[in-house]
Amino acid sequence: MTSGAGGSVTAGRVRPPRLDVDGLIDDRRTRIIVCCGAGGVGKTTTAAAVGLRAAERGRHVVVLTVDPARRLAQSMGLTWLDNIPRPVPLGERAGPGTLHAMMLDMKRTFDEIVETHADPDRAAQILANPFYQSVSSSFSGTQEYMAMEKLGQLHRAGEWDLIVVDTPPSRSALDFLDAPQRLSRFLDGRLLRLLTAPAKMGGRAYLRLLNAGVGVVTGMLTKVLGAQVLRDAQTFVSALDTMFGGFRERADYTYRLLRAHGTAFLVIAVPEGDALREASYFVERLDSEGMPLAGLILNRVHQSPAAHLSAARSLAAAETLATAGPAGEAPAAARGAGPHDLAVAALRLHAERMQQAAAERRLAEHFTAAHPLVPVAEVPAQPDDVHDLAGLRAIGRWFGQEEGSRQPA
Repeated sequence: MTSGAGGSVTAGRVRPPRLDVDGLIDDRRTRIIVCCGAGGVGKTTTAAAVGLRAAERGRHVVVLTVDPARRLAQSMGLTWLDNIPRPVPLGERAGPGTLHAMMLDMKRTFDEIVETHADPDRAAQILANPFYQSVSSSFSGTQEYMAMEKLGQLHRAGEWDLIVVDTPPSRSALDFLDAPQRLSRFLDGRLLRLLTAPAKMGGRAYLRLLNAGVGVVTGMLTKVLGAQVLRDAQTFVSALDTMFGGFRERADYTYRLLRAHGTAFLVIAVPEGDALREASYFVERLDSEGMPLAGLILNRVHQSPAAHLSAARSLAAAETLATAGPAGEAPAAARGAGPHDLAVAALRLHAERMQQAAAERRLAEHFTAAHPLVPVAEVPAQPDDVHDLAGLRAIGRWFGQEEGSRQPA
């Protein structure tokens, strides 16, 4: 689902098509928006702003964050978030839309899967197993797979018409795309088959298997892991064995959901070299996976209401004022403080801002040159950190298509 038309060329520069985020969230066919990008680019804030904007435009929204930082709760005026969607009070702006927010608890999500898909006795056995407790809280890839599970759960619940997902920082933000394949490799792995062999084969058959040499491997594992750990692992795998098909099926379902019409990926970046290189990686990876990219949100862009005054002219004016003095007096530089110090400081500050804006524009143009068809929306740098609904609304005002309808925050 790509917004915007093709790019244009102005004064030798390629201008990307504009990303109309309001159009995206107003389109009722849009059911899932996934925000991804490097760490520290304002991804959580952007996800919250998109969710709030959509709710205030009539959508029933839930924002899911898998970022361990708790900025989402703070920005929405909540003291905490957990694995259950919590309503966000919209105050005077409340209308037909609603907003809920939650933060993924990967262990609790894993527990819910066990409780839902195993009988009570089997579930109790799995939840009490030390090997399970380790896997469910710290095993590599568990967070990404559980994010897939939770997204699927929210979609199947049908309580919201828009789900906004805030992904983990850096390139792990796309690891959930690999979750089904990694899960299948884990379930089909040799070690797993070895651990399940005792439970599946029975006494005599298992003894024959040991005589064929597997007992040597088991003995080695016992020495490395310890007999109790190995028994816990065997018990865990045996108890969970009947659920493996459901794991794979649900992971594949969510993967197909991410590729379907109605899902849109927003790549978030700031106008810095590393962040835009990560954004290029995300764009290319999403394209290779056939995922529906909506566009890039370029966050914290520096602008100036006096952009017509160039850095060079501003510095020249500052130099003139710095050396000027009243008629008949020595130049200001010889006297120390000058009568135009405040104006000089403002002109120099403006020159620095314009130089920074020019450097950011050049970096953004490198991205656009490599990806000319990717729509882009810019959000100016805010004067303060965003920590409440008013700040999120200020971000959201820059999501509209019409340039004239947006006012600086």
